[in-house]
Amino acid sequence: MTDPKTWLRKNPQVRTIRVAAADLNGQPRGKRVPARFAHKVVEDGTRFPFSALNLDIWGEDIDDSPLVFESGDRDGVLRPTDRGFVPMPWLEGPTALLPIWMYHENGKPYEGDPRHALALVLKRYKALGLTPVVALELEFFLIDDSGKTLQVPVSPRSGKRRKAAEVLSIRALDQFDTFFTDLYDACEEMDIPADTAISEAGLGQFEINLMHQDDALRAADDAWLFKMLVKGLARRHGFAASFMAKPYEDYAGSGMHMHFSVLDSDGRNIFDDGGPRGTDVLRHAIAGCLSAMHDSTLVFAPHLNSYDRLIPENHAPCGICWAYENRTSAIRVPSGSPAARRIEHRVAGGDVNPYLLVAAILGAALTGIEDAQEPPEPISGNAYAQDLPRIPADWGAAMDAFEQSAIMPRILPEDLIRNLLLTKRQELYYMSELSPTEQVEIYLDTV
Repeated sequence: MTDPKTWLRKNPQVRTIRVAAADLNGQPRGKRVPARFAHKVVEDGTRFPFSALNLDIWGEDIDDSPLVFESGDRDGVLRPTDRGFVPMPWLEGPTALLPIWMYHENGKPYEGDPRHALALVLKRYKALGLTPVVALELEFFLIDDSGKTLQVPVSPRSGKRRKAAEVLSIRALDQFDTFFTDLYDACEEMDIPADTAISEAGLGQFEINLMHQDDALRAADDAWLFKMLVKGLARRHGFAASFMAKPYEDYAGSGMHMHFSVLDSDGRNIFDDGGPRGTDVLRHAIAGCLSAMHDSTLVFAPHLNSYDRLIPENHAPCGICWAYENRTSAIRVPSGSPAARRIEHRVAGGDVNPYLLVAAILGAALTGIEDAQEPPEPISGNAYAQDLPRIPADWGAAMDAFEQSAIMPRILPEDLIRNLLLTKRQELYYMSELSPTEQVEIYLDTV
């Protein structure tokens, strides 16, 4: 990381900065600061209420949260992460973002901060001499939302609107070549390791993979920043981009798949046995992911719209199972070089908080490793057609499972579990008052 003060001196064109932390919904919460006062944030941090990381999707206080009136709505101290300043190429003027995370006055990390929740999971891995290697695949839609109904944007190249899904279509990518060129240039500026782009099965749907790395916190940072970038840059190009789980009823929704392996202190992949089967530790990690999957669905599907995506035979796994090289299963072990043996977790939607996603999956895998859990036999064939245990089918049931879980307190801090439940129950109450169109409007730009 470049020293933040050095970065500011080398970039005198930057006149304003944003300082922002991720709340429980993954929304950036923070402040705008003139660049000439940025050194104060770098040196001393900044302050805003603990409750600011526990707002609902509208940005409103949680009515019965102990963080608000009961505690006097006290401030936390927010300090820069080790990311340093990041350019914000989607804005008109030269601007930089300084990611921050929250602490108590005495320097103790605030456990309601989702980034700290992931850091706690990684601390447990480190204590065992283990390092997760993480890669994320992010799907999103490009959308013309200027009219009463959502539709694919007009192609800047052809002037036409193609109303069809085009899986792995070069033509679909080329229709928005200027956008994708700008997007990759921006990823270079922001040091986000964007790799392959493909067109997907939904209307105007695309996927970009972020390269694997042995710093899971940074991988989550990259995903959080990438979502901001894609949404902001699309607006500069005259249309919207959204990671909402399912904007179109008749087409597949967007997921966020996570691949991970684990290295020992000598840098060896502990899932690799030299062959296609993988080690016992691989199966223990799979078992942990399966045993926590039902109870952690609220993390993987955090919004009302999330459950429209979780429909059998719609490219969204609902059955709790695993398999080798099978994309209908919730957990897939990809084929390929044994040295790259890994787990792909396929349940989450694109609308998730990346910090909570990575924490929940890595935490679940670690419980399986610690307890030497054994998974059921891998399935073969179409998982959608099989009689399997299922994740919760609706938002309320997912909240109940999360609240009653015995496994979630082993993965996430109790304060975060409480705060997330309060947030989601308030959203459930107010979402019921909105029409489907109004629900789509709030999710389109936020998640």
